[in-house]
Amino acid sequence: MMTLGEEPRYEILRSDDELLNALNEFDRIFIDMPIGLEEEEYNRECDTLLRKKLGKEYAPSVFSPPIRAALHAPSYVEANMQSYEITEKKLTVQSWNITPKIRVLDRFLTELPDLQEKVLESHPELLFMNLNGGMIYQKKNTKKGLRHRLDLVKAHEPIASDFFREIKEEYRRNEVEEDDIVDALVLALAAKHSIEKGIKTLPEEPSIDSQGLKMAIHYT
Repeated sequence: MMTLGEEPRYEILRSDDELLNALNEFDRIFIDMPIGLEEEEYNRECDTLLRKKLGKEYAPSVFSPPIRAALHAPSYVEANMQSYEITEKKLTVQSWNITPKIRVLDRFLTELPDLQEKVLESHPELLFMNLNGGMIYQKKNTKKGLRHRLDLVKAHEPIASDFFREIKEEYRRNEVEEDDIVDALVLALAAKHSIEKGIKTLPEEPSIDSQGLKMAIHYT
């Protein structure tokens, strides 16, 4: 996230209200969270294109969010049934685990349409790939991969190393993993760059879902 003219800072958002306050406060937000949901198709076009862009080794980092009919299901079993009945494909556990967060973000963006122009879905691995000249070095769950990603951000924002160290010291691992920190850093960097350099999307002409939300992966 970034706000023009402010000193860089970090914080953990622990409630829906804190998230909403942040969405309203910042001028541009790149977020690694699905925005816009299909009605009947299991895969969004933007996710399919992103997997192709990242390549076979890194494609598993992209997962399909629930279709809209399954978004408000009270349990994984029911969401899975709805997904299978409509798409003939099951909802992954990984997708279900973040469905409550997707639900909250979806509500804010549909109830407050002004947020849609500044809260943009992105993907850290695509951003790192672009910072590294179109290649991904190593997976971020390795020490070399993590360090390389941090160095890529640090090359543009030297404060990134201080933030990484301070966040590790301030928060427990069960609150924030190391790869979550570097992902947040590159998303914030891309949000900043997007003000100066403009924004590209996958696909170039995104579809709009039934609630008016654009289904696209944004990058610089």
